[in-house]
Amino acid sequence: MHFPIYARNEYGFKIMDMALEKKLYMEGSMVKKTFLPFLALLGSLVFVSSLYADDLKFDYGSSFRLRQEIWDDIVTLGAPGTGTGPGADRNFLRLRSSLWGSVYDGQNLGAYLRLTNEMKWYGFADYRPRGEEGSNDPYDADELVIDNIYADANNIFGLPVDLRVGRQDFLGANMYGEGFLLLDGTPGDGSRTFYFNAARARVTFAQDVSADLVYISDPESDVYMPSLYQGTKKQLTGSSEQAYMAYGRIKIANIAFEPYYIYKTEQPVAPNNKLLLNTVGARIVASPAGGWNLGGEFAYQFGTYASGSEFQDRRGYGGYAFVGRKYENVGWKPEWELRYVYLSGDNPNNPNKNGTWDPLFSRNPYWNELIIYTLILETEKYGGPIPGYWTDLELLKASTKLNFTPTTSLALSYQYLWAPESTSGLPSFMFSNSGHSRGHLPTALLSHIFTKNLDGFLQLEYFVPEDFYSSRNDALFFRWQLQYKL
Repeated sequence: MHFPIYARNEYGFKIMDMALEKKLYMEGSMVKKTFLPFLALLGSLVFVSSLYADDLKFDYGSSFRLRQEIWDDIVTLGAPGTGTGPGADRNFLRLRSSLWGSVYDGQNLGAYLRLTNEMKWYGFADYRPRGEEGSNDPYDADELVIDNIYADANNIFGLPVDLRVGRQDFLGANMYGEGFLLLDGTPGDGSRTFYFNAARARVTFAQDVSADLVYISDPESDVYMPSLYQGTKKQLTGSSEQAYMAYGRIKIANIAFEPYYIYKTEQPVAPNNKLLLNTVGARIVASPAGGWNLGGEFAYQFGTYASGSEFQDRRGYGGYAFVGRKYENVGWKPEWELRYVYLSGDNPNNPNKNGTWDPLFSRNPYWNELIIYTLILETEKYGGPIPGYWTDLELLKASTKLNFTPTTSLALSYQYLWAPESTSGLPSFMFSNSGHSRGHLPTALLSHIFTKNLDGFLQLEYFVPEDFYSSRNDALFFRWQLQYKL
């Protein structure tokens, strides 16, 4: 018999996991079944490589990131009675440290490992997120986690096929488009980690034509790798998720075309049942002469909530379009961009179909940082009490960037947001359930590179809510950061 275990996630919301004891109990066997064989694979890779290679290339490094964040009314917009608990204002420090190492045999075989921790200190304000009920400890030791661990095997059997298996990020050179649908596999821990438990095969047909085949398995809390933690593990996703994806890349002259298909399953998040969802879409970007850049992305989703023989359709669509230009030969090298975003919402007058857009694996500060927190109570029934479930949204964004020096820049934007569908049944202390205008959001980001190892920034966002909300206190998000890398 298992009794409910209560814990608080990264954002202070109480979660009840009836199966948590079972998860923790089963972790030892999961480690034996997954982690130990994977270590054996890495060891075999290094051993075999050493037999045939003149020498192995080892590399290692570390990083430390210090942030202070101030949240003022960004979760509930100052709704009455929400000044404590998850809706409380916050002023805290985030201290993320990472150690990594890699070993490679030329270009074809290799392995990578990274360990990460992000402790927090909440002593500037009264808010306490993850401690025992009634605890006043401002210190959150977080977890020591295996952030990345993967093996690479390129040009398998002399074929143009590259394979990466293990815990990996889809960032930088490995990003899919802008990250519209795949960017963060662990949104529940903020920006501590971004990893996916995945296997990726990349087939290169020609110099500018390739396709990725990807399998993803992201549990609600980590059961694949050991970790050091206090109390309970962190919630990483709204529910356990799996996905299969085919993603193509075709480039002709200055035009990039990226079609894709994704099949994703999400385990039940109350009150909804298990979701089986297909997403088909494409991204296209053109970069003509003169510093111009324009393009967009569109995707259509169709699937069902399954419960025995009962099904409910879920169909949504979303995308964005943008145009911008950078002036390389003008002082401060100014840039500008105009962008429009549309993400469908559910029509409460059509109970037989759910039209909510699902951001899949992109619950992150995509267009801004502040709004992802106001989405928690709005979208909890779809993705759990985790920020960034972008849906039911239209957004107009005008942005500019001034590059004062090669190491100093200022990015500014104005955003107007509204909801294409009205809502029904959301908490009346925060939502009007009648209006469509979400509000206005100006943002600013000042960045500076001090040395090749040290960089930092100042970030400010200010939200002025409108009639989509019943609670309309202005909200402020402020953050500064210093990051040192070796």
